[in-house]
Amino acid sequence: MKLQRKSRNHLFHLTLAFILLLFFLLCLTPRTLTLSSSSQLTTTRQQGSWEEINNVSEDSNYCAPSGLISDAHCDFETVERINTDISPKLHELIKTDFFKYYKLNLFKECPFWTENGQCMNRACSVETMNKSDVPEIYKSDVLGALHTSPAGLLFRPFEKCEFTDRDFCVVEDENDVEGVFVNLQDNPERFTGYAGPSAGRVWKSIYEENCFNVAQRLDPSRKNKLTSSLSVCKNQLSNIMLGHDQTDYGNDNDEVCFEKRVYYRLISGLHSSISIHICDEYLNQTTGEWGPNLDCFTSRIGSHPERIQNIYFDYVILLRAISKMSHYLKEYEFCAGGDKNEDLRIKDMVTELVNAVTSCPRTFNEKLMFASEDSRLLKEEFKNRFRNVSRIMDCVGCDKCRLWGKLQITGIGTALKILFSYDDEYLDPHVNSNLLTRTEIVALFNTFNRFSESISAIERFRRLYRESMKVQAKNNIGETDDGITTTTFVSTEKNYTSTESTKLTTHRIIEFVFSLKDSIIPYAKNLSSFIIRQLEHWHIPVPFGISVIES
Repeated sequence: MKLQRKSRNHLFHLTLAFILLLFFLLCLTPRTLTLSSSSQLTTTRQQGSWEEINNVSEDSNYCAPSGLISDAHCDFETVERINTDISPKLHELIKTDFFKYYKLNLFKECPFWTENGQCMNRACSVETMNKSDVPEIYKSDVLGALHTSPAGLLFRPFEKCEFTDRDFCVVEDENDVEGVFVNLQDNPERFTGYAGPSAGRVWKSIYEENCFNVAQRLDPSRKNKLTSSLSVCKNQLSNIMLGHDQTDYGNDNDEVCFEKRVYYRLISGLHSSISIHICDEYLNQTTGEWGPNLDCFTSRIGSHPERIQNIYFDYVILLRAISKMSHYLKEYEFCAGGDKNEDLRIKDMVTELVNAVTSCPRTFNEKLMFASEDSRLLKEEFKNRFRNVSRIMDCVGCDKCRLWGKLQITGIGTALKILFSYDDEYLDPHVNSNLLTRTEIVALFNTFNRFSESISAIERFRRLYRESMKVQAKNNIGETDDGITTTTFVSTEKNYTSTESTKLTTHRIIEFVFSLKDSIIPYAKNLSSFIIRQLEHWHIPVPFGISVIES
């Protein structure tokens, strides 16, 4: 009886010891595994995130086209180097009196539709000059009396016409009594809030002027495609307005002749450049501060590589026009209001800029345009459509947008006039001193400056984009100011503490037991030895886990 009772006591103690040992193992093993896996996961995530940040900082491909510019004789990298050199000179030149005063008629009626979308925002208004502030030499009565031709008084048979046969746009007349002088420095091109159906209608009409009708007549083999191609053109240009266009007008395309590609790229480049100026000088309506808006740039320009490329293409056209006109510009008399010293200073600044431009390699070969004997009709339609674009600018409901739209269309039109209306030998200022009006010269250089600013802004937005990606990558890994990664532990803690309160209590018990492991391990070994001896006494096989602990 005593032996049976003793056996029962041994069995009871053995069972209790086994349960305690099992509890210890359960407390120790999961926590150890959890810490190990969490540490490994954290390290992996941290290493991967830092690699991501480094990749972002090293990624310079965003809005950074490279290689040869399609339809031009220059690459993107060369354009950026040229712009870095001449941009400061150009920026200072357009601040002078000759180049900052511009006269135009802001009150012409839209010739194509009744425009009811007048912008009422304060930012849309134009600050015009008082007549007393206009330099005497620029006033209408003085301009009308100027002796501008070596052959005598300038004969003006087209005085009431908006353009001559050589013009690619409607040029503002400084003798127009309805015109007003503006100081371009006081009316910067930037965000005005002008948008909606009125603005959309203007750009839709401008892009639809890209649909040429004579291309098929120049190629009899494609006569049957006339109706279908015009329909496709309208659809494609509508998609451009919606941002859905996938047509690559920038590369050689059998369906789009060289002249039509150039026309499209000029219009697209102008639109894109204007969008960049809006995004680069954007009004934060919360703080009232002006500054670059990366989201605006990304949606309008950054997500459309072809728009970036077309800005560079327009820059190349303007650069080539100034280079071709260099001798004429060096001999031109820049009268800025009667101060001879100021006139000489402006002339020196123009000469310095022109010398920098002519030192560049040739960027565009205008002789490839309208080169065939049958291209006369295409050239005339090219002119007519560009003239229509300058007329459409009178439909813009924002005065400041109208100002810069009309000026830049005139600037590009002047560049086209230089490239395609005059042969090189015709540009001798001593033989033909009245090739360009003051309005055209002012528009040409200010437009060139606008595209120069656009390319500089692209570089700034490129840096802003990389910086924003680095910040986003750091936020994703939860990097604190001291550089310690806490994401894994914080998220684990949140998941753990968001469970039921009983699990939280169990967790604390396990933490407590784990903190006592150094003092428990010797007792566990003694307990395991006791269990092994009892099992051997009863001839019961010893479990592997217990034997490992005992050893």
